[in-house]
Amino acid sequence: MSRHIALTVDRDSRLPLAMQIRDSLRGLVESGTLKPGTRIPSSRQLAVDIGVSRSVVVEAYDQLTAEGYLTGRRGSGTSVAARTGAETAASALAPLTEEPAPGARWDLRTGASDTTDFPRTEWLRCATAVITGAGRQELGYAPLAGVPHTRHVLTGYLGRVRGVRGRPEDLMITSGFAQGLALVCRVLLDRGHTALAVEDPGHPGEREFIGQSGLRPVGIPVDEDGLDVERLETSGARAVLITPANQFPTGVRLSRERRERLVAWAREVDGYVLEDDFDTGFLDPAGRLPALQSLAPDRVVYAGSASKTLAPALRLGWLAGPPGLMASVEHVRAGWDIGCSGLEQLTFARFIDTGAFDRHQRRLRTEFRRRRRTVRAHLDTQLPGAWLPGGAGGLQAYVRLPSRIDEQALVRAARRRSVLVRGGRDYSVSAAGSPPALVIGYAKANCAALSRSLTEVGAAYREQWEGAG
Repeated sequence: MSRHIALTVDRDSRLPLAMQIRDSLRGLVESGTLKPGTRIPSSRQLAVDIGVSRSVVVEAYDQLTAEGYLTGRRGSGTSVAARTGAETAASALAPLTEEPAPGARWDLRTGASDTTDFPRTEWLRCATAVITGAGRQELGYAPLAGVPHTRHVLTGYLGRVRGVRGRPEDLMITSGFAQGLALVCRVLLDRGHTALAVEDPGHPGEREFIGQSGLRPVGIPVDEDGLDVERLETSGARAVLITPANQFPTGVRLSRERRERLVAWAREVDGYVLEDDFDTGFLDPAGRLPALQSLAPDRVVYAGSASKTLAPALRLGWLAGPPGLMASVEHVRAGWDIGCSGLEQLTFARFIDTGAFDRHQRRLRTEFRRRRRTVRAHLDTQLPGAWLPGGAGGLQAYVRLPSRIDEQALVRAARRRSVLVRGGRDYSVSAAGSPPALVIGYAKANCAALSRSLTEVGAAYREQWEGAG
């Protein structure tokens, strides 16, 4: 296969050509532009591409191989070598499942999406129809805030299934939830905010992300009624990030009384609530309340994405907020990028319009309901004394443990039995005093895998239970 690499030489330079090639390639590797394992052109091909003698390229390749930047094998060509100590860039909101786990058989850590049931046939049908009918406008750059048709369809959908109130003009399509959070953090900073309150326990990656944005994350305790709004009122923060429909990771729902009090707080402090509606597609429609945004469209920014319900690779998210705030968000974004793929936005709109999105989520709800029932059944038989707070549904189960159980010892014992699971303290702002818990993510584990893995966790649990007796 003929390969190409963006590399040039300066024939007027005093540096030898071989040195220029060597230094250019070394720079591309060290900067991370060329990743480990990347195949590069053969010495013969690169010599032709940049118009130099092959011996010059061979000299540069030999030097870089000796220095450990390149590796070559007969029949496999030349590629970038794996560099020890190399850092891998990752989003602060990446799932909590990214650490290597050699030899582990079951992964019950949170943050993953179930992509095995991605509706390939229906998505492809929608994408084909969009591309077939695409004209000059559809194949051009999409508006910064999103394709108008997609914003119109999504506004109608969110109003229908979540009660979100607003106009298509006040909704922005983003590259997933992470970009939406970054944009809102920047606007808050520009408006004089210094802190953003977060739930405790909550997503540790989000807290780190907020801190890197320049805001100070302030942990607010969560109890059986959701976020403690009274503690929020004394925190000094004027904005809060919250998961009211199904709190992550505990699964509790923000009570009606606290929803109203939270909205009153936002108006009193001239602040904002960022509502992360990340997994309501997996909740029973009969038992879920409308989006918090429906109570106060002037104070709540509604955020969602297709990462959990479809696939993270689509990078489709959305923000719906007050017109003045969204204008500021769009102004900030104008300096960041030029918007998301218009074709994917139109495909998503068609996926919604045809009813395929509703059908897909209904299938997933049925499956995840079975998985949660499996978790609950195994708690009764394998982890006596443990219990599930919160409502039904979602992508994880927050399992409260008796006080005599050492949470971290149980996590380590489960790992020795080839089960990866996280303790509740991994999600707490302050681990001190946190009651012992396990957070069982079942997005990637079907019922059979849950049964086998929880049986192993139960064996580790009983060993500790009997040892503490």
